[in-house]
Amino acid sequence: MKTIIVGITGASGSIYGLRLIEELAKKEFKIHVVASKTAEAVITYETGYILKDFIDNLHNKTAHLVLEDVENFFAPIASGSYQTEGMIIAPCSMGTLAQIANGISSNLLIRGADVCLKERRPLIVLARETPLNSINLENMLKLTNAGAVIFPACPGFYSKPETLDDVIDFMVGKVLDALDVEHELYKKWGME
Repeated sequence: MKTIIVGITGASGSIYGLRLIEELAKKEFKIHVVASKTAEAVITYETGYILKDFIDNLHNKTAHLVLEDVENFFAPIASGSYQTEGMIIAPCSMGTLAQIANGISSNLLIRGADVCLKERRPLIVLARETPLNSINLENMLKLTNAGAVIFPACPGFYSKPETLDDVIDFMVGKVLDALDVEHELYKKWGME
């Protein structure tokens, strides 16, 4: 079973992280979910879900999910010796992005990202902010140079989305594409 980390920060767009977890759960990944305290509040505000209940509901349906305590530096994902396929942070606030870019591992979410970078594992960051200032852009460049892949939450419209779910699925599908995970979330260009 492949193991992956999904981080969720307090940036708007928590539905991206939840939808990603749902899709990865269908693919039988072991998923370590680590969310900031603010993320938990934003998830409830934006979606009506309580993260623990969302995870428990998916876990009971066959998925193997572990909800990590963001303050627990003793979790397996805090160590490079724990093998994962990488980490996706969806959404990623500019504050979290800045801490990762500058090596400030103040919680398990950021430590997990740092481990992926140091172990040369995929780190995908779904950056959520607009507009961007030069500090944001410099931090994104730092992360890109360190090996991360930055995904601004900018959906394409060539798939002709008809609903908000279609727009969300497009971005989640693009992240899954980067991980070479098969999906049918959107119609790919040229694939009629």
